[in-house]
Amino acid sequence: MPDKGVERSDDQGHGPVPWWADLGAWGAVALIVLGGLAALWVSFRLPGTPEEPATGYYGAARVVAIGLVIVGGGLLNRRRARSGAAGETSGAD
Repeated sequence: MPDKGVERSDDQGHGPVPWWADLGAWGAVALIVLGGLAALWVSFRLPGTPEEPATGYYGAARVVAIGLVIVGGGLLNRRRARSGAAGETSGAD
C-alpha cells in the first residue's frame, strides 16, 4: 500500500556546492594566474608572507590545483560532448 502522505521530489539530496563549482573556464584560468602570483609573492618575501615559506607555497599550490582541476574537467566534458555528437551522426552501433 503506497504512502499518500510521502511527497516525492527529484532532488538527489546533495548538499551545498563548493565555492569554485560555478567559476567556468575563465574563472579557472584566473585561479591559476592568482596562484602563480601568490607563489611569486611568497618567493620574493613581500609584505604579508608567512614566516614559514612552505605555508605560502602550499596555499598557492592549492589555488593552482583547483584551477587546473576545473579546466581539466571542462575540457573532458567538451571532449565527451563532441565525441557523443560524432557518434550520433555516424550511426555506428
